[in-house]
Amino acid sequence: MNIHPEFHRFLHRHDKENLLDQRGLVIWLYGLSGSGKSTIANAAERVLHQQGRFTTILDGDNLRTGLNANLGFTDEDRLENIRRISEVAKVFVSQGVITFVSAITPRGELRDLARGLLGGDLFEVYVKASFEACEQRDVKGLYAKAARGEIAHFTGKDGSFEAPQNPDLVLDTENSSIEENAIELLESIRTRITLNHP
Repeated sequence: MNIHPEFHRFLHRHDKENLLDQRGLVIWLYGLSGSGKSTIANAAERVLHQQGRFTTILDGDNLRTGLNANLGFTDEDRLENIRRISEVAKVFVSQGVITFVSAITPRGELRDLARGLLGGDLFEVYVKASFEACEQRDVKGLYAKAARGEIAHFTGKDGSFEAPQNPDLVLDTENSSIEENAIELLESIRTRITLNHP
């Protein structure tokens, strides 16, 4: 192979983090479609932006229109989808960017893949809502399409969703508002994104 990575010549991560006055972190929100992942990520990002933090959001739906446009929803494609998202998140966090990921990530092996690539930079957030609650919300009309058989491998119907064993945080969107969940998330990551000055 004629690949020669140049990482040793790049500025160090701590140089970027000192410039931004923050620590990079990947906040990975996962759960059923319609559970509130993207809405919580957006609300939390707006607060951090007002506080002068540098952030980005990697949204699963958005990435499937570009970087991952060639992937479907088979097990193999879901694995590749999460691998690519993880690799992009890894680049952002290495630059000191607080990175939100909003992706269904339905199985434990997918979360394990993300954790394997991101290690201690990953903060895992399970956005919890039942299939019935998400079906009732159906903000994108996907549940109605799935009920009519128009979507194959739909998570929660044809494809299973494995509840996590030990996430860093669980946000229950059936029993708490978006604002309450965003506040709880921000409080949970506050010390993780704060740079400790000597």
